[in-house]
Amino acid sequence: MALNESPQSPPAPTQSRGTPMISVRGLTKRYDGFAALNGLDFAIARGEIVGFLGPNGAGKTTTMKILTAYLPQTDGEVIVDGLDVSQHSLEVRAKIGYLPESTPLYADMLVYDYLRHVGTLRGVPKGELGNRIRQVAAMCGLGDRIGQEIGTLSKGYKQRVGLAQALIHDPDILILDEPTSGLDPNQIVEIRNLIKTLGTNRTIILSTHNLPEVMATCNRILIIHKGRIVADGTAEALEQREAASQHLGLILERADLEAADVETELRRLQGATRVRCAETSADSLRFELESLRDTDLRPLVFALIVARGWRLLELRREQMDLEGLFRELTREV
Repeated sequence: MALNESPQSPPAPTQSRGTPMISVRGLTKRYDGFAALNGLDFAIARGEIVGFLGPNGAGKTTTMKILTAYLPQTDGEVIVDGLDVSQHSLEVRAKIGYLPESTPLYADMLVYDYLRHVGTLRGVPKGELGNRIRQVAAMCGLGDRIGQEIGTLSKGYKQRVGLAQALIHDPDILILDEPTSGLDPNQIVEIRNLIKTLGTNRTIILSTHNLPEVMATCNRILIIHKGRIVADGTAEALEQREAASQHLGLILERADLEAADVETELRRLQGATRVRCAETSADSLRFELESLRDTDLRPLVFALIVARGWRLLELRREQMDLEGLFRELTREV
């Protein structure tokens, strides 16, 4: 089955009626005193395709493992379709299809035999298993590969097999961890469109650090950094949030200037809501400033530079889009 890139935007989320499909409150996970997750709170409605976005090490995979009942939390509550994962782990697993970043496939098995094996483990009734295998094979574009050994498949087709095994028991929820990792551009397009098709009647969480992937596939974005949720909303809403502020980039010749002294002076400017020294070198100091949308700091910054006798190398107003917001929210300081 050939899948072509769709020019359409991701579908609008289905509105939740009553209890959310997934509810997370105060989720915390510690390893020997290190907090991989630090009080996560979010809820996901039935029918939403949610991008769980963050840099490597942000806590995405840990969250996915707890949601799928493969890893216990240290503290907090996770409810999946009304069931507490810590008390009803088997029932929760039955409701979820999980595609880990490295899908555990058996290279010497035929695609059909592998899906039959997974379907049996997942409790698909024997009398329905054959039909179910054919259904997910067609859904995932594996119809002409069903009798092929998995080890002979391309990486893109192996990823399709991974999606098929996650779907074999017809779950209400799909959790996909880096589903396009390592794929070429054509394979990424195919898997992306497959995910959008699957999301028409399922709740999907797509965990990734790839912003374009989320923007092309999801109708809501959760950004996580250092174990905390730092943004939650549609791409449009998050971009509008950034439109409410202005951002300036400033570079000064270093000479005998101290970064801390300059930063202190800049913070005193009326209307400045945030100032940070972003980079220092032997020759220059680079600062980032933020103000409210209706406050242009440039005249004040320029007047300060003239008054102090600093040598200006660059002063520019930066346009902050969703990519800029992601970089800003996940910046290491």
